[in-house]
Amino acid sequence: MSVRSLVYSFYERRLAGKLAGKPVPQHVGVMCDGNRRWAREMGFVDPNDGHRVGAVRVKELLAWCDQAGIKHVTLYLLATDNLRRPSAELDPLVNIIEDLAAELAEDGNPWRLRMVGALDLLPADTATALKAAQEKTRDRTVGVEVNMAVGYGGRREIADAVRSLMQEHAARGGTLEELAEVLDVEHIAEHLYTRGQPDPDLVIRTSGEQRLSGFLLWQSAHSEFYFHDANWPDFRRIDFLRALRSYSNRQRRYGA
Repeated sequence: MSVRSLVYSFYERRLAGKLAGKPVPQHVGVMCDGNRRWAREMGFVDPNDGHRVGAVRVKELLAWCDQAGIKHVTLYLLATDNLRRPSAELDPLVNIIEDLAAELAEDGNPWRLRMVGALDLLPADTATALKAAQEKTRDRTVGVEVNMAVGYGGRREIADAVRSLMQEHAARGGTLEELAEVLDVEHIAEHLYTRGQPDPDLVIRTSGEQRLSGFLLWQSAHSEFYFHDANWPDFRRIDFLRALRSYSNRQRRYGA
């Protein structure tokens, strides 16, 4: 092991030790951004190699979250806006996401998957594959619950939630006027893709971009944000621990 590796390992252990007893986010949202950019910078001919390396990093991230005691992770993998990209760019990415879901669902892995997004916008075989991965893991209770945001858009999610709420109310024989009288934020929250889960305490975005890009618009109202300059494939455990350190040192103010 090189001197640099030894120093890195020592610092990583030291940083992890300092987090002991500190507040840990129960739900972390991660915007895995910068895969194609990383591939170009590294000289790869195929930019999708960045997504392939990024998929490996996702599996490492989930192990880090298990070690930290985090219960829920939402991964922003494919936005609804991305679905308008040329098929030559979109199709390989969709295939990589399918493969990732299948790998996370393999026997021996502890993670329970939930697909969050408008799966009806995806190719039928992709939607089927993602649902199969989710079904295979539904009885797992040990590891992180992983929301794979595929074909996801925050505005679309809120519209879907309101639509679902209205349909449910109509099925009970209620009128729009009656719904308008009682509608509140909790009713909408109960119909979001992430219903039943706590809102994210921490949202991490890589690649240096500092915007939400439609990610968890409703749920992130009180989230803490951590923006990291490195592209997703270069995101290391030490960077993850630094994000947790930043979170633990903040005084959270809800509504202020």
